[in-house]
Amino acid sequence: MIRKVMVSVAVMASGLLSHAAVADENAVNVLYAGSLVNLMERSVGPAFEKETGLHFQGYAAGSNKIANEIKGKLRRGDVFISASPKVNTSLMGAANGDHVAWYVTFAESPLMIGYNPRSKFAADFKTKRWDKVLQEPGIRIGRTDPKLDPKGAFTVEMVTKAAALYNQPDLVEKTLGDAENPDQVLPEETLVGRLQSGQLDAGFFYSTETSDLKIPSIRPAPELQAKASYTLTILGDAPNSAGATRFVDFLLSEKGRELLKEHGVDVIKPAITGNAQAMPPSLQAVIDATR
Repeated sequence: MIRKVMVSVAVMASGLLSHAAVADENAVNVLYAGSLVNLMERSVGPAFEKETGLHFQGYAAGSNKIANEIKGKLRRGDVFISASPKVNTSLMGAANGDHVAWYVTFAESPLMIGYNPRSKFAADFKTKRWDKVLQEPGIRIGRTDPKLDPKGAFTVEMVTKAAALYNQPDLVEKTLGDAENPDQVLPEETLVGRLQSGQLDAGFFYSTETSDLKIPSIRPAPELQAKASYTLTILGDAPNSAGATRFVDFLLSEKGRELLKEHGVDVIKPAITGNAQAMPPSLQAVIDATR
């Protein structure tokens, strides 16, 4: 009886593995920066599915968080889209697991201060400099963790620069508090929702988020500019490398680039970093076509 049960379990497990293998061939698992949720889930993903017949499976989080999960073997994926080139270096080389051999920088998005138009502070953002409004009593500010997300690091960097530019040595303390202030730091994928629901009065977002979702925003002075530099790569241990290739080809194609522009992303000339010879030939051809 025990032997029959063991055989039955083995058969079931075999069936599940077989099903998973088939599913992998028809699905592409894309791990991407949380600032791209709306773009990926409502635009790029559906368009990719319609174009190829493959299923788009997305996972959004802070870029550093995703990289740490990949490196710690807590998460596998086919494609990784980061908001900072630096994140990729933590996954390159034998010492880092050889998860990334190359990456392409393909778009940018400047950091903005977005605010809820129904907030009692909304009128002040139209008449006062943003740093003054962020210091007003009772204002609820949201941002991401500087250790887990490039946007969080850019936020601290930008406010630090503003402190010097505006001769306000205590600006960071008055607006952000500690780097990981629990009253402000939130997961990137939830930040927009909290602002829109009225839980926050203001927050730090990329232009793709404010433009895409019609969030009123302030663009800081040019001297304070910080921006996301979006990169993509096919992970070294991608379960579906063929599907991953089709996804990156689509995203960098003329149609994919148009979708990026529609969602407020600044499309730039693709730049390759790392071992270009390890890239799929079709992707190299797509990049050559954009030059």
